[in-house]
Amino acid sequence: MIPNVLFQVTHAIQRALCAAFILAVAIGTFTPHSVLAEDRFPEKDELKFGFIKLTDMAPLAIAYEKGFFEDEGLYVTLEPQANWKVLLDRVITGELDGAHMLAGQPLAATIGYGTKAHIITPFSMDLNGNGITVSNAVWEMMKPNLPKMPDGRPAHPIKADYLKPVIEKFKTEGRTFNMGMVFPVSTHNYELRYWLAAGGIHPGFYSPTDISGQIQAEALLSVTPPPQMPATLEAGTIFGYCVGEPWNQQAVFKGIGVPVITDYEIWKDNPEKVFGITAEFAEKYPNTTHAITKALIRAAQWLDENNNANRMEAVKILSRPEYVGADAKGIANSMTGTFEYEKGDKRDVPDFNVFFRYHATYPYYSDAVWYLTQMRRWGQIADSKPDSWYAEIAKKVYRPDIYIEAAKRLVAEGHVKQADFPWETDGYRKPTSDFIDGIEYNGRKPIAFLSHFPIGLKDGQSVSNNGVSGAAPASAEPAT
Repeated sequence: MIPNVLFQVTHAIQRALCAAFILAVAIGTFTPHSVLAEDRFPEKDELKFGFIKLTDMAPLAIAYEKGFFEDEGLYVTLEPQANWKVLLDRVITGELDGAHMLAGQPLAATIGYGTKAHIITPFSMDLNGNGITVSNAVWEMMKPNLPKMPDGRPAHPIKADYLKPVIEKFKTEGRTFNMGMVFPVSTHNYELRYWLAAGGIHPGFYSPTDISGQIQAEALLSVTPPPQMPATLEAGTIFGYCVGEPWNQQAVFKGIGVPVITDYEIWKDNPEKVFGITAEFAEKYPNTTHAITKALIRAAQWLDENNNANRMEAVKILSRPEYVGADAKGIANSMTGTFEYEKGDKRDVPDFNVFFRYHATYPYYSDAVWYLTQMRRWGQIADSKPDSWYAEIAKKVYRPDIYIEAAKRLVAEGHVKQADFPWETDGYRKPTSDFIDGIEYNGRKPIAFLSHFPIGLKDGQSVSNNGVSGAAPASAEPAT
């Protein structure tokens, strides 16, 4: 009750100050550097945004704490959610106006995989930020075979090739090898599957009648909420997991597991979370949508500016219980450009968390297409689609037009630099081979990309409980 009363009182004061400011401008007693035109005022100024307790919700926390939302005339409440499904459902019903989302969530909802709803994203929240951790027992089985550096420490990146003998040993003993990921359409699910498959380990298919994702699987992947990952690993329910920070570092600090690879090493500078809203919200409240995007861009810039000079302040904010609520030391490990694998084996990973540089905030169509290819690869998209379909869905969900308009306004107001934005892009990144398996990805050619994988569905194939059916193109590897 008291926090609500305080919010209402604070909000009333803020609105009164805003009215006084507008009056001062009108009568000429105050001349700001930049004043919003009347038609740019937010149509809805009281907003509630959801998030999951992960480091990469940082742009929301910073936009709130540093006053960037208020600068745009927005009065925001941030509310942690129990899990990704609850978060998405509450955005769809309007209980939340928007949320920190998995990159795959707006895409999956829009194509009707799971809950059907048209969700869009005008803002990409970050690059990288995840890791894959295994239990101490599994690590001890992997470690003797790993290549070593001159100082005796394991050489990174560590490929899943070194996990494969462990899984085969489990199989001969009649044991299943269980691993956790945070949601069926999460980056974590697709990164874990990508890493496993690159090492010759089948992570399993989905089918229209079996959404476990475990058809033909050699490693059984299931959902575990991020904050519960370390405890589930410690209990022996799972033997490894893929999750965002600070939950990999928590395993190190607790002495219960070892991170074997970061997602930066699986796919260099991969897009991670996005900010999601309904298409209806964006259409009904266009000024509000631009204002939200502006505030988030400024927050992301603050997080990366001056060579991450603000990161320790961000760590202190994120460690508070209303945000991530984890030990500040654990959050700082990754947020300040380092990552600890085994206890004491801390290495420089300057781009583990990227929020603004490398055009991290721009919602690229090619990022959306990559996620769609992985949904198709593992059977979440049941039928073959032409390249044009991937482009169409990407443009329906990812909205660089909103982003660019917000960026233009920020440049005009002097908050950001013109050089910070990819004005000339058509929404597609250049083709890249910066993956753990070295396979080139070109966002304009998703079907060709899928054809290169030894494990996974190809064009013309589908999956049922009995396995894969349909003939792959002659140039493609047979699906397994």
